[in-house]
Amino acid sequence: MHVTQHIPRISSAAHPKNRYSRFSSCINRGVEQRNVFLDAEDFDTFLSMLCEACLEFGVKVHAYALMSNHHHLLIETSNENLSMFMRRLNSIYAIYFNRKYTRSGHLWQGRFKSRYVADEHYLYTLIRYIEYNPLKAGLIEKIGTYPYSSAYFFLDHHPNVIPCIGDSVMSNDFATVEARMAFFQSGIDERILDKMQKSSKLVVMNEKPKTDNLEQLKKLFKRSDTKPQRNVKILEAYQAGISQHKIATFLQLSQPTVNAIIKREKRKGDDTDN
Repeated sequence: MHVTQHIPRISSAAHPKNRYSRFSSCINRGVEQRNVFLDAEDFDTFLSMLCEACLEFGVKVHAYALMSNHHHLLIETSNENLSMFMRRLNSIYAIYFNRKYTRSGHLWQGRFKSRYVADEHYLYTLIRYIEYNPLKAGLIEKIGTYPYSSAYFFLDHHPNVIPCIGDSVMSNDFATVEARMAFFQSGIDERILDKMQKSSKLVVMNEKPKTDNLEQLKKLFKRSDTKPQRNVKILEAYQAGISQHKIATFLQLSQPTVNAIIKREKRKGDDTDN
């Protein structure tokens, strides 16, 4: 039975009005509905790769559920780099999987499916929906006991399972484990979810028109007079979704040089954080 529960309003100071357009629900399934996670190492490797991709692209994870034949992620992007982020994540995992199981060919069933979140109410409904995946599949009897969904993290069963989810909506808006448990246990009304989808509360996300990379690059590198400044801008351009090839062509550098600069600048950032 669905129980109505008060949900804290997200602070407008912390979250501007257009914040919800940056939230995306992303799903990708194994080709021909095949399993893409066969053992614990596969699940753990994907989560590790997810965190690495988040750092690389400046993406936040707010909820996730990894099922045997697909994954469902709720992510937030600040740049128009959702496609680049998902393509990188799915690609590096496919390489790992194919090498481990000595297979070849596509792992994923085409391009991932993405939708954006239009408002706060749907955001919370979607979080519940993602966390209920393992419960609905009969894998667990109690929410938060499935080790490969974010509720497992939120309810402190394994706090270090995925560090890149530490700044999530759930972590910020529900201060205690008890509050989070009450939120999940309040259930989800499937009829509301269905109505929201049909009424475009959850809108299918189309590819945003690609901006002119040349104009982007001209603007980005306009005030980079020194090599150190240029190198920082190279990393910024790459994280904004511009390919290494385009950056190299614009700057008249070789692609291996651009690749080396990006790696070096990332290491500098890591050293600064530490």
